[in-house]
Amino acid sequence: GSAKEKAIQFYRSCMDTQRIESQGTQPLKDLLNQVGGWNITGVGKAKDFNETLQILMSRYSTFPFFRVHVGPSPSDLKTNIIQIDHPEFEMPPESKFKEKNYLEVTYQRLKNSYLKLGGLLGGPQDGPPDSFSLTLSFISNLQRVVTPLQERQQRGMLFFRTTIRELQEKAPAIDWLSCLQAVFHPMPMNLSQPIAVHDMDYIRGMSQLIEQWHKERVLHIYMILCLVGNLSPALDSRFQDARLELSKILYGKMGSRMIPDERWRKCLTDTSSFFEPVLGQMIVQEIFPQQTKKLAEQMFSEIQDALYGQLDQLEWMDEQTRQEAKVLISKLQVEIGYPAHILQTAKVNLEYQNLEINEDTFFLNVVACLKVLRENSYLKPLQHHSQDNWHVSPWTVHSYYSIRHHMVVFPAGMFRSPFFHMEFPSSVNFGAIGVFMAHELLHTFYGYVLPGGCPTCNRSALQKSVDCLVEQYESSGFKVNGTFTLLENSADTGGLAIAYQAYKNWLKKHKEKDLPKIGLSHDQLFY
Repeated sequence: GSAKEKAIQFYRSCMDTQRIESQGTQPLKDLLNQVGGWNITGVGKAKDFNETLQILMSRYSTFPFFRVHVGPSPSDLKTNIIQIDHPEFEMPPESKFKEKNYLEVTYQRLKNSYLKLGGLLGGPQDGPPDSFSLTLSFISNLQRVVTPLQERQQRGMLFFRTTIRELQEKAPAIDWLSCLQAVFHPMPMNLSQPIAVHDMDYIRGMSQLIEQWHKERVLHIYMILCLVGNLSPALDSRFQDARLELSKILYGKMGSRMIPDERWRKCLTDTSSFFEPVLGQMIVQEIFPQQTKKLAEQMFSEIQDALYGQLDQLEWMDEQTRQEAKVLISKLQVEIGYPAHILQTAKVNLEYQNLEINEDTFFLNVVACLKVLRENSYLKPLQHHSQDNWHVSPWTVHSYYSIRHHMVVFPAGMFRSPFFHMEFPSSVNFGAIGVFMAHELLHTFYGYVLPGGCPTCNRSALQKSVDCLVEQYESSGFKVNGTFTLLENSADTGGLAIAYQAYKNWLKKHKEKDLPKIGLSHDQLFY
């Protein structure tokens, strides 16, 4: 079937709660048996540590000890590199707990909660509690070796370039080559493969902890806990109740908000995470007709022209920089609505051709989709550099400027009321979506505003403008650090001025509708 048919089948399998309830825990129990089970299920012998880790990372997108992703290298933004960081821990670190007593109580509740999860998987409720106490202790130790972000920034540790060979020497507990080969299969890997590590101290500490705990079954139980945590959202309501209870223990009242109440909302989120180009195409065809795209492009062109005009009036900018700035704007890549490839149905179908979806088994559908997610998240970005991939979905209400691609993106979700409507007066459209457009456009000039960013400019005149803007925001009555928020504030205030000028220029070529019953002028409607 087509990718669209598979997405619909996936959604239906998620919505079929009756079938999910009747299947119970069996799908997960079958899967756990393949990776050696865990203590409280009383199933067989554990596999080799590194073998289990490779299976979890490659088949189930579960990263218990370190996270792998692909992203741009700071030295060459057009080149992607494998990047390694500490995992996302479900438990908050001990430092978050002010009182030791509260910490102990929380750990006891956590232990009971994890035992309940184990009980759901067929093990005795009163299984060996020592295993869980030790596991929680291990997780706590693992969290302690994470270097705080601020410290890493201060020490320049955010991006440590290395190779698999060097990583193997510094953190020998992990079989790095085999693990990364499993994640990036069938792409070949060798010991010289460049890697970027975000917290090398953590990676060293993690390796030492694994070696210290290697004789215990704790490492295996921890990996299985991570796998269960990752896959339990695809199981029956008992697991959802256990997850909710766990979230409340860890995050208090906030925890209950982390899991959506409505089933359709959860299923839509799951479907969009696995079938983003498919849903993107369906939504674009529904809410973003070609005439909307055409009007949006015309508005953006008007805003670009207004910016050219504003550049000519800047006192602090010298003539050479002014011309460079105009060239910068002219070379800007503008993406409005959606990335072009999502409307290429044949290409999207090809992406999902090997995916088998069965409406009867939601759990196995999730497992099958994780394989496609691995190919899209790891293999493709590393194999070829593409500008087609946006940081946001087409339905998102969030625009952005990408320094890496010198590109502005305005998803279809932005072109809805109250930001935009084909029937709105131009004053409303320019005063809403137009301001967003001008805001993102001004982000291309970040470099000029920063200290030393424009050596040939009139720095005293520029500093005078900067000081004025800082003072304006700091005297607003809110606690605002005007220097810290300078770049966003300059894009906000400048964007408003440019969008307004663009609207005035637009009126010279287009007639505006009169709205006598509203009792507001078009200038008032703009603001």
